[in-house]
Amino acid sequence: MENYRPFTEKDVVAYMQSFSQFFPNHAELVCKEIGDGNLNMVFRVIDQRSGQSIILKQALPYPRVVGDSWPLTLDRVRIEAEALEIQAHYAPGLVPKLYHYDEKFALVVMEDLSDHIILRKSLITGKIYPQIANDLAEYLANTLFFTSDYYLKSEQKKIKQAQFINPEMCKMTEKLVFTDPYFNAETNSFNPLIQRHIEKIWKSHLLKKEIAQLKLAFMTKAQALIHGDLHSGSIMVKENSTKVIDPEFAFFGPMGFDMGALFANILLSYISQEAHIANSHARKEYQSWLLWLIEEIWHRFTEKFRMHWAMYVKDEIFSVSGFVDEVIRETLQDTAGFAGCKMMRRVIGLASLPDFDVIDDQELRAKLESAALLIGQYLVLDRKNISQISDLIAVIEKVKSS
Repeated sequence: MENYRPFTEKDVVAYMQSFSQFFPNHAELVCKEIGDGNLNMVFRVIDQRSGQSIILKQALPYPRVVGDSWPLTLDRVRIEAEALEIQAHYAPGLVPKLYHYDEKFALVVMEDLSDHIILRKSLITGKIYPQIANDLAEYLANTLFFTSDYYLKSEQKKIKQAQFINPEMCKMTEKLVFTDPYFNAETNSFNPLIQRHIEKIWKSHLLKKEIAQLKLAFMTKAQALIHGDLHSGSIMVKENSTKVIDPEFAFFGPMGFDMGALFANILLSYISQEAHIANSHARKEYQSWLLWLIEEIWHRFTEKFRMHWAMYVKDEIFSVSGFVDEVIRETLQDTAGFAGCKMMRRVIGLASLPDFDVIDDQELRAKLESAALLIGQYLVLDRKNISQISDLIAVIEKVKSS
């Protein structure tokens, strides 16, 4: 991109001072780089006079976690900006406000959510949020239904689909979620204490065949505009607010992928609690809440999705009795399979998982990571036998009891 350059904190201050709509001329701006993700630079700019603040997020031409040996498109910032606009329209209040997009410098300026916390961090500390199930169900039901063929006219859907062609970010997912973890790939990074469990996965022809089906679905099943990376690090929360952030992986893909990514991260937190909550009663209570959270998100999602279906689906063949039940059941089965892939990828593949990384007892960590791999395999292999959310929960409890 011509004239692009990565910003320093000083560059960000100068950039923001050139926009009077954000800060007044007399503002005393201070900037700090606060990003801790795998891909981008994130700056917080605050006016010391008024306390007003914003976030400036700039893409680097490579993944931050890897370095410049892996070139990566800057167009992902456009994808993020345009996805945020659509998500804000269909799920108002559940994504950060977007103030500005700059193609030249591959950046966005958006609402500062410093009064929120990353959901993953909250789950590690055992925090409960009363409204998060409804918020996430609403986000998923609205963003998925209203960008699907069930709502959009065929030509509208295809135009939108072309707008969100996102080949490099999709390729990253295809490689890091659906390929590399199941082979002895250079990108993998795992606890050596669980190598024998991982080698069993590498040798499992049956598992790889099922993952191949899921990878193909990810590549070809263009059902709706999905977030594409909806893990617990892409959700920010406080007591009365939930915000879904970072949709730079957005594209038209399978509806179960976002739900699967979300459930995978809740399940990884569920497993990791043995190392985070010492009191057995408190741990069981929190783990029960995490499983309830999965069930509640799913129940509320399907309730809202069915409500949208009844109100907005006009196509005569889509309206045939029982078809919506098939759509929901297929989405649940996809959700289970994608969740399994995401769980295994987080233990085996590139990019660390704080839920396990903070565990000092390496033997305990290995035990919990092995449990995550086992659950992941069950979810992939048994997904076609899952017809309701209680079936998915039963898989988790079966592995736990064993």
